[in-house]
Amino acid sequence: MPPKNENPLFANTIKLVLAIPKGKVATYGGIARLADSIGSARYVSYILSSSSKKYSLPWHRVISASGKIANHKTTNTQYRLLKKEGVEIIRGKIDLDIYEWKPNKTATKKILKAFQ
Repeated sequence: MPPKNENPLFANTIKLVLAIPKGKVATYGGIARLADSIGSARYVSYILSSSSKKYSLPWHRVISASGKIANHKTTNTQYRLLKKEGVEIIRGKIDLDIYEWKPNKTATKKILKAFQ
């Protein structure tokens, strides 16, 4: 759980990433949009890279807008973790029509109010 003194995008990113269910993925831009910070995909990426261990985030469930993961080789941690959760990866790409997590507004509000 993020500390209360963090900025809203940081705290909301942590909450949203923790809420992504196993077997689903979200994009960096999608998380930024859900956190009400359109255009902050790179900052979401930074938050994940700097805070994943501290908050035990399922960072592997957040991918690029094109559905690509960083490296699709079977030795890649993200690849292995997503495959273990049942996500199909073809040539380093995930079909967002099938696997993208898209919570509705009500669910998003509940997630963002959690831990306050």
